[in-house]
Amino acid sequence: MKQAIRKSPIPKSKTYRIHELMDPYFDPDWHFHLEYQLVVVLEGTGTRFVGDNISHFESGDMVFTGSNLPHVWRSDEQYFQNLGLRTHCIVIYFSADFMEEAFLNKDEMMNIRELIHRANRGLEITGNTRDIVREIMKNMLRQESFDGVLSLLQILNILAASDEVEYINKEGYLNTVTDSDSERMRAVHSYVLNNFKGDIRLKQAASLANLTPTSFSRYFKARANKTFSDFVAELRIGLACKLLLDKDMSIVQIAYECGYKTLSNFNRKFRELTGTSPLKYKKAYSRIR
Repeated sequence: MKQAIRKSPIPKSKTYRIHELMDPYFDPDWHFHLEYQLVVVLEGTGTRFVGDNISHFESGDMVFTGSNLPHVWRSDEQYFQNLGLRTHCIVIYFSADFMEEAFLNKDEMMNIRELIHRANRGLEITGNTRDIVREIMKNMLRQESFDGVLSLLQILNILAASDEVEYINKEGYLNTVTDSDSERMRAVHSYVLNNFKGDIRLKQAASLANLTPTSFSRYFKARANKTFSDFVAELRIGLACKLLLDKDMSIVQIAYECGYKTLSNFNRKFRELTGTSPLKYKKAYSRIR
């Protein structure tokens, strides 16, 4: 299977870059970069990691991430199995410094200045705002030179004025990840994502980070804003929520599919993270879909 396309840096002579990506799966590697990023998913499903948030994504998902905010859109397992599936998205990268500080600090730019700051926690765009911005992004694929810059400014203005833009990470989220953490955290994420349906061992994760289990536990919590066990549990329960709605499987089958060896442990963790039981969750969300 061919490798997923990775982004390239914005040339110093350019204000932004826009790409339309169509691949068997999204780039599976956890990463971060200096550029701000606006992405809309046109095809594909999976699990989205932004900062310390773990959420399901599907067609229509639109997210604006700030500079150096860690993220990955991890495609569902079937996209890696040569089944003829594909992912499709449009992504815009830009640096905040394309608007000089003196310009960004003008009164007329206050809303956009605040939007740029809010993006540090990750922003999800929904509703009519998402639909309008998606069409502008599609048009930008055909635009050149200053027309594209005007469209980018138009998008930022729309997002800054919209009430359909929600924080992804909770208030108080602190991004402590540095360049030196990149390879270490990427290896840990890959290990968990490839094995969370089976046994996940703290000792193995620690060895990938070249740390003792005790040191790794402190290290991971400081950078992910949650314990390693909580990270694994959120991933497993997130998958369970998706399977409850999308698959004709019993709760026992879903528990085992998500890496739980006993139904009691599954039910306890599910209620802890969602506030309800798997059966009540399935009934409640099936009615509103």
